[in-house]
Amino acid sequence: MYIKRKIEAEIKEYLHTEEILALIGPRQSGKTTVLKKVFNELTKSNKLKNGANFISFEDREALSLFNSDIRNFAETYIQGNDYLFIDEFQYAREGGKNLKYLFDSFDTKIVISGSSAIDLTIEALKFLVGRVFILEMHPFDFEEFLLFKDKNYHRLYLKNKIDFLSTKFSINNSFAPEQVNIFRNYFEEYAIWGGYPRVILAKNRSEKEVVLKNIYNTYFLREVKTLMDIANDYQLEKMIKILGLQISNLVEYENLGNEIDISFETLKKYINFLEKTYICKLIRPFYKNKRKEVVKMPKIFFSDTGLRNMVVNDFRLLDERVDAGELLENAVWMQLNRQGIDMQYWRDKNKNEIDLILSLKEQRTLAIEVKKNIKRCKEAPVAFSKSHPDVETFCAYLDSNKGVKFKKSILIPTL
Repeated sequence: MYIKRKIEAEIKEYLHTEEILALIGPRQSGKTTVLKKVFNELTKSNKLKNGANFISFEDREALSLFNSDIRNFAETYIQGNDYLFIDEFQYAREGGKNLKYLFDSFDTKIVISGSSAIDLTIEALKFLVGRVFILEMHPFDFEEFLLFKDKNYHRLYLKNKIDFLSTKFSINNSFAPEQVNIFRNYFEEYAIWGGYPRVILAKNRSEKEVVLKNIYNTYFLREVKTLMDIANDYQLEKMIKILGLQISNLVEYENLGNEIDISFETLKKYINFLEKTYICKLIRPFYKNKRKEVVKMPKIFFSDTGLRNMVVNDFRLLDERVDAGELLENAVWMQLNRQGIDMQYWRDKNKNEIDLILSLKEQRTLAIEVKKNIKRCKEAPVAFSKSHPDVETFCAYLDSNKGVKFKKSILIPTL
């Protein structure tokens, strides 16, 4: 079953530009499925003057030819074609250098996909400056999740969704209690199981758990073993589990390094690897003095809450778990991150805190406090309001209480 992805339209838009199009994102987020659909539609259309090829670098012969003999690779797959799609491009040894040769030598439009951002940084990009457009594809956001689960509530979501990326947005809190409850249950399911397409398609809980375990094991087998030279991957796996227990909290590098017995340099290397392979993400503190950001502790979020819950082996509902607040905050961050919104957090020396600070268009900044129940919503800390009087603060909540209202509140499933 194919579930239409929002990024599909963006890919089609860039098919007609001359630059290389790179689609990157976590493994099993749906990149191959989307690219094959785009490719099939392209080959069935009347827009091709010549042909088109679709190959994967999981085909070891095609990969070997690309790595060792780029001219014969071009003769085999490029010449006589308008398009070349290359899936699993992260396995290419000198991807940037060889892509530059193909781009400079032929008119064929090249589209690549990869499950890591690593090869499209530093070494590769120095060859591809001005030659590549990069699109990031994540697992399902809540909008795509609803499209599969309930088309009626998908339509209601689209009607009331808060579009933070526009210069002006409106907030609707006038839902009927029944609507709020259904929205709430769908978002809880999304927070517990995450947005990986195969997980959402799974028929029951046990199948979802197996799929998530396979995604994680495949990550270690392919990403860790293939892309990173790690003598002892046990340390990396232990670090992932520790970080999984610290979601929505600050990362103390010294304590973390001591706990897994690695140096500060190795720790930073591991965390950078986890970010580049879409396991987790660090966000920095929000300060007026930008120079202070790099010396303050970052906050950790997992890129997919379902994968995080698999790591800590806990798929209980929110009302049954002690980490409900942290998991919900991570899920809110996950939803906003998949919309391309840049976020930070705020905390002062007295431990007053704002969960998320959103950087929006026209230098507009918005603060969001995440609460499971609206009755826990409260005004922003006085210290924050004094330091940042121009930043509007909202409380995002999941559970409502009859008769309880908060002036600046947002129902989480409308984010």
